[in-house]
Amino acid sequence: MTQFDSTFFLNAIAQAIFDKKGFNILALDVRGISSLTDYVIIAEGNIERHVCAIAEEIMKQLEERGHKAVYFEGMSDGDWIVLDYLHIMVHLFTPEMREKYHLEQLWKEGQIVDLQIDVSQKNALSQSSISK
Repeated sequence: MTQFDSTFFLNAIAQAIFDKKGFNILALDVRGISSLTDYVIIAEGNIERHVCAIAEEIMKQLEERGHKAVYFEGMSDGDWIVLDYLHIMVHLFTPEMREKYHLEQLWKEGQIVDLQIDVSQKNALSQSSISK
């Protein structure tokens, strides 16, 4: 897949975050607001190692679809990781760092994007543990 489909990739990124148990996922359409990118995804992991694992999963999933991050930063610390895919920029935080910087306030005029995340696998796991 070489052509960039923003909706597809926003959902793929959100799914990767969800599958790695990331939380507080927010996607904003910042076209016309930001000259850096078209979309921003902001999410959290529990601790630095968790945030790194989420970032690695996103990069793996998108590389499998033919898209490599043009820039990434923060993998050594893990408290705030940025993945830049030109049209989409991903910011992954620990909860403390997200609260400290309130990054979503930079684009408060941006439209929230309705993400399609398949939660059935999580629900299936929950159901199987309930029935035991």
